[in-house]
Amino acid sequence: MRRDGHARPVVAVTGATGTVGRLVAHGLAAAGGTDVRLLVRDPDKVARQGLPGRAVRADFGDPGGLRDALGGAEAVLVVTADPLRPQHDENVLAAARAAGVRRVVKLSALAVLDPDAQDALTRWQRDNEERLRASGLEWTLLRPRAYMSNALGWAASVRDEGTVRALHGSGRNACVDPRDVADAAVRALLDPTCAGRSYALTGPEPLSAREQTRILGEVLGRPLRFVELTEDQALERWRARWPEPLVQALLEGARRQRDGGKAVVADGVREVTGHAPRGFADWARAHAEAFGAAAPVGGA
Repeated sequence: MRRDGHARPVVAVTGATGTVGRLVAHGLAAAGGTDVRLLVRDPDKVARQGLPGRAVRADFGDPGGLRDALGGAEAVLVVTADPLRPQHDENVLAAARAAGVRRVVKLSALAVLDPDAQDALTRWQRDNEERLRASGLEWTLLRPRAYMSNALGWAASVRDEGTVRALHGSGRNACVDPRDVADAAVRALLDPTCAGRSYALTGPEPLSAREQTRILGEVLGRPLRFVELTEDQALERWRARWPEPLVQALLEGARRQRDGGKAVVADGVREVTGHAPRGFADWARAHAEAFGAAAPVGGA
């Protein structure tokens, strides 16, 4: 209870067991002063991950359940992940309005600012941003570049073969540490002065997959081999996991990166959090065990 006798404000987090959401849950708990509510399809997963806050069952496809789950919340972080289901964002915004939520922080993507980016993923995020701005709710847009944690997709081949395989290995991306995105989300959820603002979130420098491979090898203390995939090889891998519209979106994004469209560094992390963005070496040290290090690497 606050000193005035009222209950503490409730901050809700969707996607709470995902890459950014779980970090936001910990960040909100560390900041204190709020009750953290985690909206998830599987509350048991919250317990398995040891996340702080109260788990509430909710599904983006269930508007009524979302409304109940958001009841009494002051702010909500919206993290949706399926561009083939645009109704998910529609449902969560309608539920937020009906539940009396005041502020929405939306995890979008930096590609929305690139006029050459017309793939399905980017168009979906542009539409999501438009819905939010037209919702009548207070809003903040977080626009990260690709996450450094995408490199975890290399973990098995690094452990087993000492090898990284990637498409267009010399194309640079100003990728961002998910911890910086989470720090930005926590600030935006708690500070109303962030309302009506958009933040471009990148790392401190653009890096290619070849350069990330070199840095990762230095962190692990062993040389790693980089193997360039052809587009056909990349497409075969992606088609084993995703439907064709997303596969084509990934290919378009990879080509934009090859051509330099994702290399610009922005100052959004410092602007919203007050600290400099973390570099890839710092991220790699924090995740070295996933790549086969016997123990945490110093500086993690």
